[in-house]
Amino acid sequence: MYSHYFSTIFGQEKIRVALYVQKAALHFIGAGKRGKHKLSKEIEEAGFGVDPDELAGIARSHDSKCLEHHGGLEGVATELSLSLKHGVVSTDVALRQKVYGSNRFVEKPPKGFWMFVWDAVQDLTLIILMVSAAASIGVGVAAEGWPNGMYDGLGIILSIFLVVTVTAICDYKQSLQFRDLDKEKKNISVQVTRDGFRQKLSIYDLVVGDVVHLSLGDQVPADGILISGSSLTIDESSLSGESEPMGVNQGRPFLLSGTKVQDGSGKMLVTAVGMKTEWGRLMDTLNEEGNNETPLQVKLNGVATIIGKIGLAFAVLTFLVLTTRFLIGKAVHGQIKNWSSSDALELLNFFATGVIIIVVAVPEGLPLAVTLSLAFAMKKLMSDKALVRQLSACETMGSATCICTDKTGTLTTNHMVVTKIWICEETKRITGIVKENVLKSSGSEGVFNLFLQSIFQNTSSEVVKGKDGRKTTIGSPTETALLEFGLQIGGDPNAYNEEYKIVKIEPFNSVKKKMSVLVAIPNGGGLRAFCKGASEIVLNMCDKVVNADGESVLLSEEQKTNILNVINGFACEALRTICIAFKDIKENSDADSIPADNYTLIAVVGIKDPVRPRVKEAVKSCLAAGITVRMVTGDNIHTAKAIARECGILTEDGLAIEGPEFRNKNPQEINELLPKLQVMARSMPLDKHILVAHLRKEHKEVVAVTGDGTNDAPALHEADIGLSMGIAGTEVAKENSDVIIMDDNFTTIVNVVKWGRAVYINIQKFVQFQLTVNVVALMLNFISACISGSAPLTAVQMLWVNLIMDTLGALALATEPPNEGLMKRPPIGRNVHFITRIMWRNIIGQSIYQISVLLVLKFYGKQLLNLTGPDSTSVLNTVIFNSFVFCQIFNEVNSRDMEKMNVFRGLFESWPFMVVMVSTVVFQVMIVELLGFFAGTVPLSWELWLLSVVIGAAGLLVAVVVKCIPVQIPAKLRSRDGYEALPSGPEIV
Repeated sequence: MYSHYFSTIFGQEKIRVALYVQKAALHFIGAGKRGKHKLSKEIEEAGFGVDPDELAGIARSHDSKCLEHHGGLEGVATELSLSLKHGVVSTDVALRQKVYGSNRFVEKPPKGFWMFVWDAVQDLTLIILMVSAAASIGVGVAAEGWPNGMYDGLGIILSIFLVVTVTAICDYKQSLQFRDLDKEKKNISVQVTRDGFRQKLSIYDLVVGDVVHLSLGDQVPADGILISGSSLTIDESSLSGESEPMGVNQGRPFLLSGTKVQDGSGKMLVTAVGMKTEWGRLMDTLNEEGNNETPLQVKLNGVATIIGKIGLAFAVLTFLVLTTRFLIGKAVHGQIKNWSSSDALELLNFFATGVIIIVVAVPEGLPLAVTLSLAFAMKKLMSDKALVRQLSACETMGSATCICTDKTGTLTTNHMVVTKIWICEETKRITGIVKENVLKSSGSEGVFNLFLQSIFQNTSSEVVKGKDGRKTTIGSPTETALLEFGLQIGGDPNAYNEEYKIVKIEPFNSVKKKMSVLVAIPNGGGLRAFCKGASEIVLNMCDKVVNADGESVLLSEEQKTNILNVINGFACEALRTICIAFKDIKENSDADSIPADNYTLIAVVGIKDPVRPRVKEAVKSCLAAGITVRMVTGDNIHTAKAIARECGILTEDGLAIEGPEFRNKNPQEINELLPKLQVMARSMPLDKHILVAHLRKEHKEVVAVTGDGTNDAPALHEADIGLSMGIAGTEVAKENSDVIIMDDNFTTIVNVVKWGRAVYINIQKFVQFQLTVNVVALMLNFISACISGSAPLTAVQMLWVNLIMDTLGALALATEPPNEGLMKRPPIGRNVHFITRIMWRNIIGQSIYQISVLLVLKFYGKQLLNLTGPDSTSVLNTVIFNSFVFCQIFNEVNSRDMEKMNVFRGLFESWPFMVVMVSTVVFQVMIVELLGFFAGTVPLSWELWLLSVVIGAAGLLVAVVVKCIPVQIPAKLRSRDGYEALPSGPEIV
C-alpha cells in the first residue's frame, strides 16, 4: 500500500532499461568530473586524506587506476585513518558520518495529513452533497430567514467535515504504520570489525572505513573494496541486470551496495555509503511509491461495485417517488403553477436524500476495513516476532492448507552442542564440563591435534574476543558447536592458524553438503586437506580410518558397517551427525585442487539441537485446523524421523523419504505419495521446489514454505506464502519471502496463520454488518417514500449512520483479535464465495426484524406511543432515528461472531471495539439532545430513550433465534482431509 517495493520496480523491463541508461549517464558524469580532487578544509581538519566523491567513484566506476593512485587498499586505509585489522574506532563514527555521510537513502517525503484530507474531499458523492448543502443554505435562508434557514445545509456540511476528518486520520495513521514497517523491513544487520572486535550492527549505522564481513546470502550493505575472500561470488543482477554471477578477487576487488553474495565469503572496506553508493544514486532517480491492492481488496471492490449500483437504483427510485408524490400533491391542490422557495427547498431535500442513499449504499468502508485489519494484524504480528513484507501474505496465510517447514532453528532451538563423539573406534558421551583428557584418553596426541586442527581451520565461522576479553564464536550453529567444543577441550585456534597457512577453501553449500580446506604443512611437509560434512557423504570419500591405537588403517567393509551403525545410532537419538576426515598430500601436488577421495576418517560427531518448547502444541494446533505440516531437512533420515516424531509431525501411517529417492520419481509417483508424505530428509533446495510446485499445481494446496538459505529462494518464490528466517536466514531468502519470522520459531508461523484467518473473518463480520445497515436504510427510506411521501431519516442523520457503518464499524470489527475457534476449522478455500450462506442468513434475519419494527414505528408510532401535539412528528422521527442507530450498535455486537451464540466472549479484550461502542453512544446522545437544530432531532424523554435501547437490544435475541436456523454447507466445504468444519448450529462456544 504505502511502502516502497524496489524489487518490484526492478522486475519491470521498462524500469530495467531506464536503469541501464541512467547508470551509463551517471558513470559518464562521474568520469567527466574525475581528476585531482583538492581536499576541503573540513576533511583535512578531520584527519582524512581522500575526498568523499573521489573515494566513492573508485568502487562505483571499478576504477583500478584510481585505486593504485591512492596506494591500493593499504593506501586507502591510511587515508581513512584506520587499521584494516582493527577497523574503525567508535569515537570516530560521528566524524565519519559528518564528512562521508550516513548509510541512509533519501526517500520520497511521506504523504502529509492534508493530502489525505484532500483525497477524502474528492469523493464525487461528497462533492455533490456539498453543492446540495450550499444550495440548501441559500434556498433555506431565502425561505425561512437567517439563521433558521441555514441549519439543514450547515448540518450536512458539518457531517461531511466529520466524515472527511475521521477518514483522513485513519488513512494517515495507516500510512505512518506501513512506513515504519517498511523501514523495519530494510533494517538488516551486518557483521563488522570495530575497535578490534567483531560485532553486529544495523546497516544504518555503517560508516566509511568499516570492515564488513560477508558470507553466503548476505546483501552487500555499501560500496567497497575487497580486503580478503574465499571463492567470493557476487550476484549483481539488481544493478546490472546480468544474471551471471561475478567473481570478486584481488584483480577485481570492487563491491557494490545492493548486490548479493552468491557463494563464498570475504571482508570488505567500506568506501561509500547512502546516497554516494551506486545503489543510492540510482534510487534517487527511480524512487517511487507502490500502491498495490491485495487479492481480498480486489475481490471486495467487485462486491462494492454491485452494492453501489443497487444503491444508485434505490436512490433514483426514492428521488423519483418523492418528487412524483410532491408534484401530484401540488396538482391535486391546484398549486402546480405556483412555486415558492419552500417548494424548491423541499425538492432540494429530496435530492439530498437521494444522494445520501448513494453515500450510505456505496460501501467505501470495505477498502478501509481491509487496510485497517491488515495494519492491525501486521502491528500485532510485529510484536509477536513476525515481519510481514507483503500485505497479501496476511490474507493468504488464512487459506494455507500445508506448511513445509525446515527443522533446524524452526522446530529446534538452533542452539547446538556436541553431546557424543566417536573417535579412535570408541564412543564418548559429552556431558557437563568438558575436560581436555576426554579425547586424549581415546588415542594419541597426534589424533587429538588432528581433530582440533580440522575444527579450527576447516570452518567458515570464527572465534573472536569480545570487549570483556572472553572468547565467543560467530557463525552457523553447527560450526559454532564444533568450535565451542574445540575450545572446551583446550584447543587454541590462533596456534593452528599461525602454524598452518590456509591455501584454499571450498565453502559448505546445500548441494555438496560438505566443506573442505587445504593447508600447507610447515617446513616443506606438503599439504593437508580436511573435509567435514554430512556423515554418509564424507564416509564414502574415506578409504582409511584412525583406529583404537591412533593409527591410520584401511577401512574394511566391517568397519564401515560399524561406523554406519554408530551414525544411525546417533541419528536415532535426534543428533545431527558430522564426519571429519583428513588427507596428507605430497608437496608437488596441485595446490589449486582439493582431493575428492582417499581420505582418512578422524571422527563422527553427534550434535544435539533440542526441540523448541511448545512446538508440539503448535503442530497439533495446525493439524486441528486442517493444515498438514511437512518437515523438509538436509539432515540424516534417522535424525529427521526422530525429531518429526518428537514434534508430532510424523505419524504411524506417515511417510518419510530421502531427497535423492524423491528426486528420481516420476510426476505420477510423486503425486501418489504426497498425501502421506510427512518428512523429507537429505533434501536439496531443488527437492523443496519440486515438492511445493506439485502440492500447488497438482493437489491445489495453498502452501506456506520456510527457508533460510540463498538456494531456498526458488521454493520461497514458488510458494503461496514464503516464510524466511530472521536470525538464520540470508538476505536473499528474506528478499524472496512474504513474511520474515524474526525469532525463527514454528510457533510464530502458527500465529501468522491465526492472524491471517482473523483478517478474513473480521472482514466478513464487517461486510455482514454493513450489508444489514444498507438493506435496512435503503428499504426504510424507499418504502416510507412510496407510502407516505417522506423519508424518516434526514440527510444529516444518514451521514451519521454512514460514519457509524463505514469508518467506526471498520475500526470496531476489523481489529478484533483472533480466538481459538479459528484454529478448529478447515482452511478458507481458495475460490469460495466471500459472502457465505451463514452471512446471508444473518443479514436477512436482522434486516427483516429492523425494517418491520421501524416501519411499525413510522406508520403506527404516534398511536402506540401516544404522541400528540405539534412536535409529535419530530419526536416520532427522532425515536425512529434513535432506534435505528441502537439497532446498528447492538448488531455490531452480534456481528462479532457469525455462528456462535456467545457474542460477548472476549469483548473486553478488544479495546478498539469498546472505544467505538462507547464513542458511538456518546455521540448519539449529543446529536439527539444537543445538536437537534443540525440533525433534525428533538430531545427525548427517558422512556423513549429506554424504548430505543430496548428495540436495539432485542436484536441480540433475534440473532439467537436466527442462528438456530441450520444452514446447509456444500459437501465440498464441509471438511478437508478428514477435518470437520465447525457446525453452524446454536452452540454456545
